[in-house]
Amino acid sequence: MGKGDRRTRRGKIYRSSYGNARPHIDVVTGAAVAKPAAAKPAAAKKAAPRKKA
Repeated sequence: MGKGDRRTRRGKIYRSSYGNARPHIDVVTGAAVAKPAAAKPAAAKKAAPRKKA
């Protein structure tokens, strides 16, 4: 029972997953918990593939 256990809250946090042990809704109010808006970094442009001579 701990980090490796998928059935416990600590295991869910470790695996970055959700479920009955770690629901998305607030247990007290019953309202959905808003995820913090993560700023996505600008996508880097890929360089054009080099042509073989």
